[in-house]
Amino acid sequence: MSQIRKQSIISSVVVYIGFALGFFNTYLFTKNGGFTREEYGLTGIFIAIANIMFSFANLGMATYIGKFYPYYNDNLPKKRNDMFTWALLISLIGFCFVAITGFVLKDMVIRKFGQNSPELVKYYYWLYPFGLGLTLYSILEIYAWQLKESVFTTFLREVLFRVFTTILILLTFAGILAKFDVFIKIYSYTYIAIAVILAAYLIVKGDLHITFTVSIVTRKFFKKIITLVSYVFGGLLLYSIASVFDSILIASVLKEGLAGVAVFSLAQNVASLLQAPQRGIIASSTAALAQAWKDKDIAKINRIYHRSSINQLIFAVGMFALIWLNFTHGIFTFHLQKGYIDARWVFFFIGLTRIIDMGTGVNAQIIGTSNLWKFEFFTGIILITLTLPLNYILTKYYFGILGPAIANLFSFTIYNALRYWFLKKKFNLQPFNSKTVYTLLLGLGSFYLCYFLFDQFHGLLWIIVRSAVFISLYISLTLFLKLSPDIIPVWHTLLKRLRLKKEPAVL
Repeated sequence: MSQIRKQSIISSVVVYIGFALGFFNTYLFTKNGGFTREEYGLTGIFIAIANIMFSFANLGMATYIGKFYPYYNDNLPKKRNDMFTWALLISLIGFCFVAITGFVLKDMVIRKFGQNSPELVKYYYWLYPFGLGLTLYSILEIYAWQLKESVFTTFLREVLFRVFTTILILLTFAGILAKFDVFIKIYSYTYIAIAVILAAYLIVKGDLHITFTVSIVTRKFFKKIITLVSYVFGGLLLYSIASVFDSILIASVLKEGLAGVAVFSLAQNVASLLQAPQRGIIASSTAALAQAWKDKDIAKINRIYHRSSINQLIFAVGMFALIWLNFTHGIFTFHLQKGYIDARWVFFFIGLTRIIDMGTGVNAQIIGTSNLWKFEFFTGIILITLTLPLNYILTKYYFGILGPAIANLFSFTIYNALRYWFLKKKFNLQPFNSKTVYTLLLGLGSFYLCYFLFDQFHGLLWIIVRSAVFISLYISLTLFLKLSPDIIPVWHTLLKRLRLKKEPAVL
C-alpha cells in the first residue's frame, strides 16, 4: 500500500499543478475580451467527441492490458511480450472504422448540429486527428501504468497537454496565430504530440517493443481475452457515451448550443478539481488490483477498496465545499463573461455526482480486473438506459443546460449503488465505515460555519480568508479524527520534508 500511496500522492500533486494550468486556461478562454463562448464550447465538444472515438476505437484493448499484463510480464521477456503490439494494432484498426463511419455519417451530423452549433460542422474533419491522438495516447498510458509509470503519464495528460493549450492561447492573444481558425487546427494535434513523447520515453527506457510473433501467453489466453474484451468493451463503451453525452446533447438541441457547452464545460472543469486523487489512485492501483486477483489476495483488494474510498471522499467533500463557498464570488471577482454565472448550479449537481463516484472507491477497477468483469457490461447497459432518455427529456423540455447535471446525478447514483451491491454480495467487499459519516458531517459543518461567517464579504481578499479558514478547520479536524489511515503518515512525511518535525534520535 505504501507504493500505491506514494504514487497516488505524487500523481495527485501533478494533477493539481495541471488543474492550476487548466484554470488559467479556463480564465483566458472565459474572461471578458477573451474567446467567445462558442469558441470555448468548441474545445469542450472536441474533447467529448474524442472520448467517444477512443471508446469505440480501442475495442476493449484498454481492459485487455489492465487484466492480462501480469500474465505476460510473469511469463515472457520484454522483447517477446506481444501485448502492446496487438493492443496498438487493433486500436488503430478500430479507429479506421470510426473514421470511415464518421465520413459516411457527416450529412447526419450537419442536420443535427448545423443550426445550433455551426462551428462544429465547420471544423468537423479536425476532430479526427484529435481523436486519433487521444486513442494512441490512452493505449500507451494504460500500458505505462502497468510499468509503474503513472506519475509520468499523469504529467503528460494533466500538465503538458495544458501547457500546449496555454501556449496556443497566448500566441492567439499576441496575434502570432492570426485567428481562432489557426488555433483550433493546431489544437487538434496536441494529443498526438504527447503520445509521441510518451512512446519515445518508453522506447528509450527499453519498455516498449513491437513484435508480431504470437506469444505462448496470447495463444493460451486467446479465448478468455476475446470473451473479456467483448463484454467489457461494450460496458465501457456505454459508460463513456453516458459520460460525455451531455455536452453533445446540449450542442445538438439547445439554441446557441456551443455557448451552452461552454457554460457546461466551465462547470465540468471546476468539478474536475474534485477528481484529482481519483485519477492518481486509479493509475497507481490498477496494476496492484490485477496482481492481487491473480494471487487471490482478497485482503489486499479490501484494503485498497477501503482506503481508496475514504481518501477520495475526504478530498472530494472538502474540495466541493471550498468551491461552493467561492463559486459566485469567483465569477465576479475575476471578471468572467456574464453568461458563465449559469455554471453555478450545474457545478453543484456535477459535484455531488463526483462525490458519490469517488466515495464508492475503485469499484470499477476491482470489478474490471476480477473474473466477474461481465457485470461491467450489464451495469453499462443500465447506465445508458437511464442516462440517455433522462438527459434528453430534462435538457430539451425542462431545465436546459442544468438537465444533464441532474440526470447524471440520478443515473450515476444508481450505477454506483449496483456496483456496491455486487461487490458486497459476491466478495463481501464494501468500502464504508463510521469514518465515511464523519467525513460528510465534517464537510457540512465546516461549510456552513464559513458560509455564515464570511459569505456577505466580497472580493479577492475575502475569497482568500474564507478559503484559509475552511481549509484550516477541515484539515485539522480530519487529522484529529484520524479519518484515513494514510493521513497521519502523509502528514508526518510532509512535516519532515518541511523540516518541521525532527527525526527521532538513534541511540
